[in-house]
Amino acid sequence: MPYRGSFMRIGIPVESGPNERRVAAVPTSVKVFTGWGLDAVVQSGAGESAGFPDAAYETSGATLVDSTAAAHECDIVLRVGPPAVDEIALMTPGSILVSFLDPFADTELIAACREQGITAVAAEAVPRTTLAQAMDALSSQATAAGYSAALLAAAESPKLVPMLVTAAGTVRPARVLVLGVGVAGLQAIATARRLGAVVHAYDLRPETREQVESLGAKFVEAPTQAADEGGYATEVDAETAQHQQQILEQYVADANVVITTAQVPGRRAPLLVTRAMLQRMQTGSVVIDMAAASGGNVEGTVVDEVVRVDGARVFGPTDLASRVATDASTMYSRNLHELVGRMRGGDGDEDRFAVRLDDEVVGPATIVHNGTVVHPRTREVMELPVDNVVVSEGTG
Repeated sequence: MPYRGSFMRIGIPVESGPNERRVAAVPTSVKVFTGWGLDAVVQSGAGESAGFPDAAYETSGATLVDSTAAAHECDIVLRVGPPAVDEIALMTPGSILVSFLDPFADTELIAACREQGITAVAAEAVPRTTLAQAMDALSSQATAAGYSAALLAAAESPKLVPMLVTAAGTVRPARVLVLGVGVAGLQAIATARRLGAVVHAYDLRPETREQVESLGAKFVEAPTQAADEGGYATEVDAETAQHQQQILEQYVADANVVITTAQVPGRRAPLLVTRAMLQRMQTGSVVIDMAAASGGNVEGTVVDEVVRVDGARVFGPTDLASRVATDASTMYSRNLHELVGRMRGGDGDEDRFAVRLDDEVVGPATIVHNGTVVHPRTREVMELPVDNVVVSEGTG
């Protein structure tokens, strides 16, 4: 890996994705990096939308640069969202990119990483193990997104969420249905409960019942089946899916708010809410489809748009975590500085940072290395392009 003068450089560019307000490193993480002997290079304005001004980075020891190119011409580059292909071209061969990469959903990006000769570490491919908890960016960002989804639903619903007893009469609490009880779903449940809603929730995995009930919600009695070895929900057959939808239909019809989070790694998100089910919902009902980016759990969902189906409105936001950018960035920054910390001591030199494929956390998260592309779950060497392969949070 190339050195820049006497220090290795770690770059934090401004995010280029639409509606992205998060930043990959906050000032407290910059202090950690400089304490390790890294020269932290931050593009001016990178943290502004998340509530971290340039002055805070300078105080933490960062070097501010004006151009996107300067923030990418580093030994390690940290990002939130997948970079554009032309941004990959700004990186130095032999450098390391750490970011959410959505590997294999857009093979052009992965191919660009390989062609540029960089090592690409995907934040979403960090194994979800006890050892890797502090580096689990999927969980931290799903927590932020689930919270944000519940607040978006409450803000958009024409109904008050809690029960109120007033001189003008009693207001019944809103009924919220959460489909998919992973990290995002659990946070959506907890937030809706704090707001005072009556919450029902469903997940294919039977072990989630205890988690649902521990938050004061009621578990929907519908078909369940064991998770896979990674703890993710598995794909169901057509008969089970039909039975599932028949049971969920009444719960959807009764709900003022439906929040869906269910995803299956490597596949399109399962369809849980049909147009016919939406048509039975009350006028003013709100549906938040958190799986919109991977195909959607709701029939007719459109990414980053609002679709009306009779009286219901279906939202397909992809920027939920970004809506609470300050804390989402703080958690993500911690995930990345812990992950980079595991790269210390490359080649036996404590002052050097390098990817070691035998590392229990960094190795499985490495998608491109030395011109080779590997599948983030099976670790098989892949030939590009690869069609219809998606890496997502799942319901784990």
